[in-house]
Amino acid sequence: MSDMIEVTINSILVSLMSQQRVIILREINFERYLPIMVGIYEAEHLTLALQEIAISRPLTYELFSNTLDALEAELLHVEIVALRDETYYGNLVLNIDGVISKIDARPSDAINLAVRQDVPIFVNREVMNEAGLIPEEDITKGTYTAADSKPSKTIEEDRLSVFEDFLEQLDPNQEEDNEENLD
Repeated sequence: MSDMIEVTINSILVSLMSQQRVIILREINFERYLPIMVGIYEAEHLTLALQEIAISRPLTYELFSNTLDALEAELLHVEIVALRDETYYGNLVLNIDGVISKIDARPSDAINLAVRQDVPIFVNREVMNEAGLIPEEDITKGTYTAADSKPSKTIEEDRLSVFEDFLEQLDPNQEEDNEENLD
């Protein structure tokens, strides 16, 4: 398994723009992160499991987890093995009566089961090298100075200045004139 890197769930984020959910996996022995976009329901079910919230009836992941237990199949670990066309591919790695089997699974489903079965999550080294993110050095070390916290003009501010120019040219009375013409 030297080509696999163990990770843990760092967080689950929600994009403010698209409401898309993102699971952030963090490498165990290194400050590197792997973002995986997932569906709303997968993220919500993962959140329930991570917070150990009891539910009255089994959801899909609890059902599958209970089925594994009833069949005495052992989930050894889950793995994210590939990234193709912006889609991650994963496996459930099971021990069924002494036979190791890999079952194709979406990473969001595999991660949900890993949490419920309390097993490790692994990412293929090539996938992590391709899609993993390393925070900027200053952020990870927490080395900030007073100069770092001063606002600086950014490209975004330059783009917004176009709107400021437009707003400055507006005549507040112009809207009233337009409303009168509509009647």
